[in-house]
Amino acid sequence: MISFDIQPYKEKPVYQALLLGGACAVVSLLLILGNHTTLQSIEDHKTADKLAMLAQVLPQSYYDNDPLTDTRTLQHQALSAPATLMLAEKNGAVTAVAVQLSIAGWGGIINMILAVTPDGQLMGVRIISHIETPGLADKIEAEKSDWITGFDGKSLDNVSEQGWHVKKDGGEFDQFTGATITPRAVVKGVHTGLLLYRSWAESEDGLKTLAAGMTSAADEQSASPEHVEKHVQQHSQSSAKNTGSEATEAAS
Repeated sequence: MISFDIQPYKEKPVYQALLLGGACAVVSLLLILGNHTTLQSIEDHKTADKLAMLAQVLPQSYYDNDPLTDTRTLQHQALSAPATLMLAEKNGAVTAVAVQLSIAGWGGIINMILAVTPDGQLMGVRIISHIETPGLADKIEAEKSDWITGFDGKSLDNVSEQGWHVKKDGGEFDQFTGATITPRAVVKGVHTGLLLYRSWAESEDGLKTLAAGMTSAADEQSASPEHVEKHVQQHSQSSAKNTGSEATEAAS
């Protein structure tokens, strides 16, 4: 029987280097797997936070797509960063568009989100984050005041250009006692969000996207039992009328 003594090899530098390299490889692999798991967990939390943010202005019943991935990016000089438009679709038709944007306030950047119907009417506005003065300017938060709900139902059509200011500046919206800059910034942000939506809706991409949804909705309606029944009734009434006319003409 042949015996093999590995002890001499263990004492050689090459063996020790290979052993150390193997250990490092195993540790590196474990670190990579752990990092991947951590990154995935962070990404999942980010997605959950974004969906929670979206739900503040746009109920989930409004869409069956993924608005977080069906997005458009637009820029405006009034904003501190590009705005993101998130399209909500149901059965292939655009039901609403959420606009996430950032604008400079008194204490720093105010991050907000608003939802708009396809015809440009505000469904709701919410503040995502800010560092405005507590007790004065934080009334922009829905939890602190109902001021933010004053935008509901507003649009570029039912509020004039001058109206998109606080009352102190001749506009329609209230300012806060001792804090005018913050509500002024929010009003400007909401107005800018509506302008961005309109510019997209009137662009080639917007017209095509909205038209595709209308076509899809029309096709679905035409295929519905109610529409088919209505069409059959109209056809029957028309046939009966024509038959009666023919009989009268024949009798004469």
